[in-house]
Amino acid sequence: MHDFRLPGLVTLGTIVLLFYVTAMVGRARMKYGIAAPATTGNADFERVFRVQMNTLENTMIFLPALWLCAAFYHEVRASEVGVVWLAARFWYSFAYSKAAARRGPAFVLSMISITVLALGGGWGILKTMF
Repeated sequence: MHDFRLPGLVTLGTIVLLFYVTAMVGRARMKYGIAAPATTGNADFERVFRVQMNTLENTMIFLPALWLCAAFYHEVRASEVGVVWLAARFWYSFAYSKAAARRGPAFVLSMISITVLALGGGWGILKTMF
């Protein structure tokens, strides 16, 4: 029997992350005077906007990988890696909003996390087939 409470908590953490980066964009719009629907006009705003868009894009890969790994490999291991991904994405949001050149290490860590989750899920699926 699976216990999905921990991956569920990681998913809730992802929702918090998405609310956070959305709020960052709202604050940046007011701070830099960028009226919606504009997404350009100030480099500081554009970095914050890219944080939000990149986080949305990354989340679309992360969530299926998290749940496949939790369902077919191990709920706790998937959740541990999921927490690493969450920490990396918060780090990414802080770093990229300050300077684009500072986003690299956090991005790499988040992609490694997704890769580990996808491999774990894939391994677990293959094990059930053979």
